Amino acid sequence: MRPIRLACGVTAALLATACAPGPGVTASSPQSAAKPGYLAAAEESLPAGGTLNLQVHIDSGAATGYDPQLADVATTWQLLSLSYETLVTIGPDFSVRPLLAEKWDTPDPKTYVFHLREGVSFSNGREMTADDVVGSLKRLLASKSVWRGQLGPVKSVTKDGDRAVKVTLDEPYTPFLAALANVPAAVLPMKEIDDKSVDPATTLLGTGPYVVENHRQDVSWTFKRNAKYWAEGKPAADTINITIAPEEAARIAALQNGGAALATLGNVDSATMLAGARNVQVVTQATTDFYYLMLNTVASGSKFADPKVRQAIAIALDPRQIADAALGGKGKPTAITPAGLPGACDPAALPSAGKNIDDAKRLLAEAGAQNLTFTLSIFNTEPAPAVAQVIQQNLQQAGITVKIEQLDEASWSGKVYGKAPAGFDAALSWFAGYADPGMVTKWWNPETAGFNVGFMKPDKELSALIDTAGKEPAGAARDKALAAVCAKADADAQMIPLVTRPATVAFRTDALSPSLYATEGYGNMLRLVADARVKKSQ
Repeated sequence: MRPIRLACGVTAALLATACAPGPGVTASSPQSAAKPGYLAAAEESLPAGGTLNLQVHIDSGAATGYDPQLADVATTWQLLSLSYETLVTIGPDFSVRPLLAEKWDTPDPKTYVFHLREGVSFSNGREMTADDVVGSLKRLLASKSVWRGQLGPVKSVTKDGDRAVKVTLDEPYTPFLAALANVPAAVLPMKEIDDKSVDPATTLLGTGPYVVENHRQDVSWTFKRNAKYWAEGKPAADTINITIAPEEAARIAALQNGGAALATLGNVDSATMLAGARNVQVVTQATTDFYYLMLNTVASGSKFADPKVRQAIAIALDPRQIADAALGGKGKPTAITPAGLPGACDPAALPSAGKNIDDAKRLLAEAGAQNLTFTLSIFNTEPAPAVAQVIQQNLQQAGITVKIEQLDEASWSGKVYGKAPAGFDAALSWFAGYADPGMVTKWWNPETAGFNVGFMKPDKELSALIDTAGKEPAGAARDKALAAVCAKADADAQMIPLVTRPATVAFRTDALSPSLYATEGYGNMLRLVADARVKKSQ
C-alpha cells in the first residue's frame, strides 16, 4: 500500500516529528471577530436573494430515504436540517435555545411543558399544531430510530391546551432538552403522514427555511426558499445548490475557480493548498465530534474477545500523536464524554493513560496474542486514512500488525453496519458529540444504540453507570458519575475514543458572507445557512 500523506506532508515513518498547524486555519477577519462564539457572522446589511452554491463530500444515506427520524448519520442530519426544525436548538455556547417552542417550563425534574411558537406553518401552508408535535414525538419513540434512546425515559407526551405540549419522564434525565435539538426529533406534518398524503421517506415537508426542488442521489440537491417560513427576513438566499463532490481536489478547485462559494474540507493540508487562493478564507470549526476505534467482539472467533487484548490496544494508542500528526494539532484527545463540553472527563485521568507500551505487551502476552494481526476497515475520506496510519504505527510499537483496508463510504457502512454479526475485525469512525456530555455515552450500550449490536456486546455494569449519570443534574455529583462511566468504558475498550474531529470549511469572501459557530456539536455546518448572504449572483 502506498504511503498516505499526513498533515504537514509527513508519512507514517516521520510521525515522531511534530507538525505545526498550517496557516489560514482560523478566521481572523473583522467579520468573524465581531461576534463572540462565531467564526463568521453574516453581514445583515447585504441585500437578501441570490443563489448559494455549496459543495460537500457525501450525500444523505439513501437506505432510509428522507425520513428524519430514521436518519442515523450527521451528514444526513445536515442536509435534512434545511427543511426540518426541532422544538429547541443549540446556541454557540451549547446552551439550549428556543426554536419551534418559544419557551418551556419545568415544574419538576420529570416534567417539561413546551409553549409553541405562533405563526409557524409547514411548507404546504398548513399551520403547525400541538397534534403535530405530540404525534412526531410518539412516532419517534415507537420507531426503530437510533435516536429514540437519546430521548431517555419518556413516560407520556400529551397536549396541554391548543398551543402547548407536555412531556413527562419516568425519572429525571439531564440530556433531554439537548436530545430534542437534533434533526431526528424534528416536528413532522403528522396530519399528512397519518392520512398518507405524504410519505416522509420520499418527501420533505417541514417548517424549515428551504424546500427541496430537486435531488439526484450522490450528485446534487437544489433547495428553494420556503415562502411560508415563519422567521422574518429568513432565509436570506433564494436558492441553495449543493453539489456532492467526493474528491477533495474537486472541492478545492471549485473554491479556486468560483464554482462553489462554500465547501467542506477533510484534509488538514487543504488550508495550505488554498493559502494563495485569492478571496478564499479557510476556517476550522471546533467540534464535540470525535473519532473512535471499533473492535468487533461479536464475530465468531473474534480476535478481541479477551478484554486484555482490547485494553492493550487502548494503552498502545497515542491520541495526542493522532491529533498532532493526522489532524495538524487541531483535534484534542478525548474520553467518551467529548472534550470541550462542561463536565467531560479528563482523558489524561483514564486508567489506560497511566500505562505504557510495556504494560500493553504484558497484557498481550497474558492473552496469548503476542503476534496479533488484524485488518482496520476505514472510509477513504480524509483525514480518516491519516488517522489510520498513526493508529497503525502506534500499535506496531506493541508488536501488533495492522492492515488498513480503505473503502468508499457506502461500502464501508455496509461492511460495518450491514449485518449482525458484522464482518470486520476493527473499524474507524466518528461520532457527533452533541451538546451534553452524557448523550454520546448512550452509544456504549448497544441495546440502546442498536447500530452496534453486530460488533459490540453489552456490559451491564457500564450500562447501569450510563443510566445513573443521566439522572444526575449538572454539577459535581454528575461529573463524578460521568468519570465512573469513562473509566469503565476505558476498561471495556470495545469502542475506544481517540480525538475530537475538527471541521474545516472554506468560503469565498467575494461571494458569500456566512454565519458559522466557532464550535458545533451535531456535525452540522449548515446550521446557520438561512442567515448566509450572497454577495453577488452565483
